[in-house]
Amino acid sequence: MIKGTRDGLTLSMNDRCSWEELLNELDHILTNKYMAADEPLITVKIELGNRYITDQQEQLLREIIRKHNKLVVDHIESNVILKQDALKWKDETDIKLYNKIIRSGQVLEVHGDLLLIGDVNPGGKVIATGNVFIIGSLRGIAHAGVNGNREAVIAASYMAPSQLRIAEVISRSPDKDTEGVPMECGFINANGEQIVMDRINAIAKSRPELNAFERRVMNG
Repeated sequence: MIKGTRDGLTLSMNDRCSWEELLNELDHILTNKYMAADEPLITVKIELGNRYITDQQEQLLREIIRKHNKLVVDHIESNVILKQDALKWKDETDIKLYNKIIRSGQVLEVHGDLLLIGDVNPGGKVIATGNVFIIGSLRGIAHAGVNGNREAVIAASYMAPSQLRIAEVISRSPDKDTEGVPMECGFINANGEQIVMDRINAIAKSRPELNAFERRVMNG
């Protein structure tokens, strides 16, 4: 099924027929409908449904579309991924729960989001590829989005860190000692230049996708 949109064409592919039949039908339809040389460039989004294709099959699909005038593949979507890719995605998006105190010299590092019930003492360090949520005092170092995720946030019940880091952006320690600010979070600001600190409810505007999780974390 071919649907015209404001951004180009969407090709919804039958995921029940054979691959060869699908390619032949696609080539036939495009040959009869989208060969006008005077048309502007048309971007094509391909929806494979519940069908997985190999790199070789994807290349063949792109070649069939590319040979027709003014058609270019924008991206290809599938509901199916390899098991190892699914396990990797699960590992990177899971919430890792720890109930402990991170003492001076200790490092806790996780894939995905970190939910720590306990304190991070001065000299201690927590690292996550996703977000860092601490139900306790953060007085050591916290590094979120360690693999480059600049959308990650760091939140703590009491925020008095020696250093915050999100992706490659670093926030220096406060100029003076503090007893900690309750329910505060840090995130990279809109211009992407620095980590800003704000009340925890600021996440509702800066990272709306975290709202539900934040309420569960901070309400216990």
